[in-house]
Amino acid sequence: MTADIQTIVIGAGVVGLACARSLANTGREVLIIEQHDAIGTETSARNSEVIHAGIYYPKGSLKAKLCISGKEMLYRYCAENGIDHKRTGKLIVATAKDQLDALGGIEKKARENGVMDLVWLSQEEALEREPALNCVGAFHSPSTGIVDSHQLMVTLLGEAENNGATLALNTKVTSVDHANGLYTVTTRDADGEEMSLTCAELVVAGGLHSQTVGRNFAGLPSDTVPPQHYARGCYFTLSGKAPFSTLIYPAPEQAGLGIHLTLDLGGQARFGPDVTWVDQPNYDVPAERRSAFAEAIRKYYPDLNEDALQTGYAGVRPKIQAPGEAARDFMIADEKVHGLNGLVMLYGIESPGLTASLAIGARVTDLMTQKGDLQAAS
Repeated sequence: MTADIQTIVIGAGVVGLACARSLANTGREVLIIEQHDAIGTETSARNSEVIHAGIYYPKGSLKAKLCISGKEMLYRYCAENGIDHKRTGKLIVATAKDQLDALGGIEKKARENGVMDLVWLSQEEALEREPALNCVGAFHSPSTGIVDSHQLMVTLLGEAENNGATLALNTKVTSVDHANGLYTVTTRDADGEEMSLTCAELVVAGGLHSQTVGRNFAGLPSDTVPPQHYARGCYFTLSGKAPFSTLIYPAPEQAGLGIHLTLDLGGQARFGPDVTWVDQPNYDVPAERRSAFAEAIRKYYPDLNEDALQTGYAGVRPKIQAPGEAARDFMIADEKVHGLNGLVMLYGIESPGLTASLAIGARVTDLMTQKGDLQAAS
């Protein structure tokens, strides 16, 4: 049987677009299917826009490998394509002496991952760099930065389209079937009209919805679809001039990196995210969270005026571990996992997914071409 199209990518967030761009660059005919009316409106548009250094993740994990390789690919891609970005650096701070050992553990993990550029700062050195800071010591990560995520996604889409890819918006995938070596993807558009297309290769980069696609996938072993959990993270912005020129991160927490301070490319400070487990994705930012934010922020920024905190936005992390469980790695499931040739399912692509996006795209392309080489050229 002949497929209607060679390759379909489900999901037009930054990871789906990076996959589509990489696949289209090989000469494949690629169709990108997105259920919303624009690209990257969920997780990709609702995060800190930080380019992570690769410090926190377990040695040998996909998060560590793809973050570190993706970081360099992303900086290079932004420079080559005029995408707004900045190497701001960040300080990981201990606000009490009992946190110093935790910082030591972070440095050890960073070195195990090959991140060798962390610089220890004494309290005096940290305050000389950031006078508004409260800490007893800190690590400086010079390779951390920020990026305009929307500009990145537009550029990825443009490159994919220049290589023949097509984007279908307002198109929701309702089911997938595998038979006779082909994948049949059935969709419904905004008018309720259904359509089915066959493809030889399929990438599911659905973010918050990958498991939903997996559960409606005839022929996909159900035991290869991981659990689906959602962790909402709220952000508050700070009115007025930012008190810091560097990103400020407290010692990390189990489900996230704590309420940290980041900067946008216009220099405005924002704080977040917190962690609230929710049954379904929702993007509410409860104003009553302001006091809890202020309490956490004052540990490293004691001069905070709580009235200057303004409700910002919220994002939802696509978790594959339940509340209280240890963090899990990215899950990039290929034929070795589910037994189906030409299929890659992406689950749990939360932070550092933005940083790792180009490396994930290269990884998926390699899996499709049976290379399995993490060092694929960008």
